[in-house]
Amino acid sequence: MLKEGVFLMKDKLSKEEVLHVANLARIKLTEEEIEKYQVELKKLLSDVEKINEVEGYDEDILIACWDNNTELRSDTEGEMLNPKTVVENAPHHAGNYIEVPVVIGESEGA
Repeated sequence: MLKEGVFLMKDKLSKEEVLHVANLARIKLTEEEIEKYQVELKKLLSDVEKINEVEGYDEDILIACWDNNTELRSDTEGEMLNPKTVVENAPHHAGNYIEVPVVIGESEGA
């Protein structure tokens, strides 16, 4: 960065990179937003890259609220459910099928 608000070309992503990210996120951007995100996304990626510069950083380290000694129950066979009863107890069903809402779908213009 030369001075506040003035960036060198290497300090921002290309328009194509921003459009690629927008496409993955399924969002449309205006030209003004593309210019804004060229700089903002580059800053974000630079901040994330700083993690690799930390001395002693170990990829095996995982900070979580549980330990790695978690014991899982073993899988055991249970009583077979009656398919007709299962379908009848589903909130929405048609014939032998349980109807569920669409979770993943292609949207137009994304």
